[in-house]
Parts: sequence; C-alpha cells; structure tokens
Amino acid sequence: MKAVVCTEHGLPDKLELVKDWAEPSVGEHDVLIKVRAAGLNFPDVLIIQGKYQFQPDMPFIPGNECSGEVAAVGAAVTRYKVGDKVISAAGTGAFCEQIAVNENLVFPMPGSLSFEQAAGISVTYFTSYYALKQRANIQPGETLLVLGAAGGVGTTAIELGKLMGAKVIAAASTDEKLQLCKELGADEVINYSTTSLKDAVKELTGGRGVDVVYDPVGGDYAEPAIRSMAWNGRYLVIGFASGPIPKIPLNLTLLKGCSIVGVFWGRFTGEEPKVHLQNISELWELFSNGKLNPVVTDSFPLEQYEDAFNCLIERRARGKVIITM
Repeated sequence: MKAVVCTEHGLPDKLELVKDWAEPSVGEHDVLIKVRAAGLNFPDVLIIQGKYQFQPDMPFIPGNECSGEVAAVGAAVTRYKVGDKVISAAGTGAFCEQIAVNENLVFPMPGSLSFEQAAGISVTYFTSYYALKQRANIQPGETLLVLGAAGGVGTTAIELGKLMGAKVIAAASTDEKLQLCKELGADEVINYSTTSLKDAVKELTGGRGVDVVYDPVGGDYAEPAIRSMAWNGRYLVIGFASGPIPKIPLNLTLLKGCSIVGVFWGRFTGEEPKVHLQNISELWELFSNGKLNPVVTDSFPLEQYEDAFNCLIERRARGKVIITM
C-alpha cells in the first residue's frame, strides 16, 4: 500500500512516499480502517523531527488521526462491522491507505460530516472541549482570548467558546485569517503582527483583561497574553506552534491572581476515560444538531504530503490541514 514513511528525523523533505509498504496485520481487538482522509497536526511536525515527547521506533508512518471505512475487524471486536464509517486517533500511522487500530481508539464518524471534515475533529475538538470545559471551567459572560485563532485548534476554540456563552476575541497574524474568525463567530479580532496584543486587549476589555487565554502558539505572545489577564484568569497551555517554549515570569501569576493551566488531552483520555467519553457524546450531539461545522480550507492528496506539512509549518493554514487518499 501507499504510505508516507519517516526513516530519518528532519523536516518534511526527509519523508518518503513508499508505494509497497506492507499492509497492517489485524489483532483480535483491532479495527482495520481504509483511510479516506487524515488530519495533520502540529505534533506530527514535531514527531518527524524527533522533538515530540513520545517517539516511535523508525521507520514509522506519521499521522495521528484519520477517517475512513472499516475494512476488517479482529475476532474480539463487537462494536464495529465492515463498512462502518469511523474516525481514529492512534498517535501515528494515519498517512497511508490502511491502518489497524485498537477498537478503543476508534469512534463512529458523525453522520453530518464529510470524510475530510471528520478526519480532523479528534485532536482539535477533543482538545478544545476538554480545555474550555474541564481545565478552564469557562462560564457564560466570560471573555476568551484565542491565539492562533485561524488554525486547526484555534477555530474549534472560537466555535466552542461561543457555544459556551463566552465573548471571544480572536488573535491571528493576517487580516485574511481574521476574516475567517469573524465568520466563525468571533466578537472581536486582533492582528498581532501589526498591533500590540497587550494594548489591543486592554482597549477591547476596557482595561479589565480576559478571563481565559487559549494559547496553542507560545513564543513571544505568551507573556503579553498573561499580562492581559483579568483577576482569577486561566491561561491554557495548549502547545507551541511558534517553536520556542516561553519562559514566564511567575510573579505575573501573583500580581494577576491568575492560573497557568496545562492541557494535555492525550494523557487526560487515559487518566479520566469516562469523562473523555462523556465529552465525545456531548460533541457528537453538537455535530448532529449542526451547531459545529469543522473548517477545512487546505486539503492535499497523499502525494502532496510535503506541501501539506509546509502549509502548517509556515502557518498559512486556515482551519484544518487534511491529507486525502
């Protein structure tokens, strides 16, 4: 089968498109998925460079999440049958034509979504829902600042923040990206490539600051965001798409009376599986009711995997970057 394979750590130009990769074997608790589309995420960029906290043995197929159809099931699998439309987030292995995944990492695909939309929902929506509901405990009427707001997780944070009753301020690097944020329901927008983030937040909040910061970017925007927090604010550490991990002066948490809150969705699923499954149930209802509509504006065939990676690395993406089979 065709597969994108990592044989040495580096940038996307080090990856290879292999046309005769061995098809996966199916264990008794596995579901074999014919992949129709796969979501590209920032951890995929890190893992091919050897910079992620969990590293598979090489050679390996990158790709955390996918959507597709069940092609076969193991002898002990009872929840799925051949032909079912499903999604999966297995960590690696999705950038290929078929993937075998333990049934516990497979979920029915929301019927209201296309394969391209469904391929990118597990990492983004699952992360943002957990972040805003469990970690921030965001309340109606609070103000939410979303950094990197036009990206894969950022767009979901806008949607979910609005559904949870927050006033949403979206911050991104271009006016084109901010237009997308407005279409998703952002109340206010900030172009932080041309405007001081701290000054803009101060003006938009009348000097009060924001209650919750959703930050998948890190780098130079982290400290100004924390300096823009209201009393009892919660700064959510989602990731570091800009590259550098910020060093925060901890006296700011004292002066602001705010909290720095880590959001590690992957560990959460293992530590609190029942809560995770309840989150999924609630999200599926929102999908079925048409209240959530995943944004896919950058889609690439498998053969153009390098272009897909670079779209994410160069921060050109608006919404989710998807690789199709």
